[in-house]
Amino acid sequence: MRPQSLGQQQQFGTKGESMKRTLLILLTAVSIFGSSALQARSQDLRQWTTASGARVLFLAAPEIPMVDVAIDVDAGSRWETSVHAGLAAMVGAMMPRGIRANSTMPAMNETQISESFAELAVQRGGGVTLDRASISLRTLSDAEVRERAARLLSRMMFEPTFDQAILQREKLRTIAGLRESMTQPQSIATKALWRALYPAHPYGQQATPETIEAITADDLIRFHRQHWQAHRMRITIVGALTEAQARAWVEQLLSAAPMTSTTGERAVMHAPSRQHPAPLNVQTKAVRQAIAHPASQSHLWLGLPAIARDDPDFFALTVGNYILGGGGFVSRLTEEIREKRGLSYSVFSAFQPLAQPGPFLMSLQTQKAKAPEALQVMEKTLLRFLQEGPTEKELKAAKQNLIGGFALRLDTNRKLLDNLAQINFYDMPLDYLDTWTEKVSRVTREDIRRAMNRVVAPERISVIVVAGPEGFAP
Repeated sequence: MRPQSLGQQQQFGTKGESMKRTLLILLTAVSIFGSSALQARSQDLRQWTTASGARVLFLAAPEIPMVDVAIDVDAGSRWETSVHAGLAAMVGAMMPRGIRANSTMPAMNETQISESFAELAVQRGGGVTLDRASISLRTLSDAEVRERAARLLSRMMFEPTFDQAILQREKLRTIAGLRESMTQPQSIATKALWRALYPAHPYGQQATPETIEAITADDLIRFHRQHWQAHRMRITIVGALTEAQARAWVEQLLSAAPMTSTTGERAVMHAPSRQHPAPLNVQTKAVRQAIAHPASQSHLWLGLPAIARDDPDFFALTVGNYILGGGGFVSRLTEEIREKRGLSYSVFSAFQPLAQPGPFLMSLQTQKAKAPEALQVMEKTLLRFLQEGPTEKELKAAKQNLIGGFALRLDTNRKLLDNLAQINFYDMPLDYLDTWTEKVSRVTREDIRRAMNRVVAPERISVIVVAGPEGFAP
C-alpha cells in the first residue's frame, strides 16, 4: 500500500502546531537574509541514479532548517509539434488543477491541492522553457512536513487529471494573454527574431491562439505520458538533510511514478537521453525585417544561433560578452550607444546557451527617428570588437568584476539550487562552480577574439526592428 497522501489523513490542525510552523518559517527567513555565502565544493556533492532512472544531485546545507528541490524534466517546448505549440506549458499549467484517484487514494481538485500545500507552508514554483519543464519546492526540513509534501508533489506530477472543463478555462486564459502580447512591441520583436533564427526548428515555434485552441485533453495525456517519466528527470536538492534522508526523500518524490504492467515494479530506464527532436542548421540565412507599430519607441533586436551549453569556449565567450554588452554600464555597447551618443538608456548583448545552439542576442530601445543610427552603431561596435578583441584594460576590469561578483551567485539556497540544477540537467562537470573563477581568470584577449569570431558571424545576424521610422529598412 502506498503511503497516505497529504490532506487525506492526519492534518496539522492545532494552534500549537500552527504556531510552531510559523516560528520555524520566521526563523528560516531570518537565516536566509542573515546567512553568509554558501559553499558548493564538488567533493561535497553527491550524485546517484535511482532505480527508475532519475538522476539526482544533492548538497547538504545544514545551516538553515529547510530543503529546496528542483525537478527538471526533459519535457520542454522543443518536443512540441508546430500545430500544438504551447502544449508543454499547458501540461505544466494543468498538473496542479487536479489529481486522479488511484487504488488507495481519492482524487483531489485544484482547491484541495492548493490548500494542502498551504497547510504545510510549502512554497511551490515551476515553469516550462525551450529545453525543460521544471517544478521547485521549498519546505521545512521537518520529516513529516517534507515527506507529506513530497508525496503530494509526486501525485501531482504523475497522476494529473486533465479535465476538459478546466482545460477550456486555461486555454481561454492563455489565449487572452497571447492576444495581449501580440500588441506589445517587445513581444512582437522577440517572437519575430526567434522565428527568424530557428525557422525549421522547435526553438522557433510560437504558441498562437490557434495552436492553443487546438489542444485537447488527449494531447495533454499523450505528451505527459511520453515525457513526464522518471527516467527523463533530473532532481537537485539543497538543504538540511543527510544523504540517507535525501535518498529516502527522492523515493517519496517518485512514489507515484507509473509501475510496469507485468511485474508491478517500476520500470528501469536509462539515464535521460540527450537526443534532440530536430536537427539544427546553424547556417540559417539572415533575416532583416521591419515591423510597423504605433509605439513611440523603436525596438531593435539582433541575433543568430550561437552556442550550446557544452561549448568549449563558454568561458571565453562569457568574458567577451561581458565586455561587449553584458556588463551593464561598463560595457562597450553602453559606452558607444548611451554615453557617447545618447541613443538609448540601456543596451545589452547576451549568449543564451541551450541543449542545442542557443542564440547570441543584442537589443535596445530608442526614439523612432534614431533607430537607423542606433542600428548602425550597434553593428559597427560588434564588428570592431570581432576584429580587434578587447583591450587589456577591458579584460582586466571584466575579470575583476566577474570574479568579485561570483559569490553573489551562490549566497542563498535558491541561487545555489538554480546553479546546481543547471549542472545536473545539462550534464556539466561537478567541479563547475569550483573552477569557475579560475577559468575566468585564464581567459586571454586572443581566446575572446578567436571564440567570438568562431560563433558570431556578422553575415548570419538577423535584425528585427519594431516601430521603426516610416520607410526604414534595416
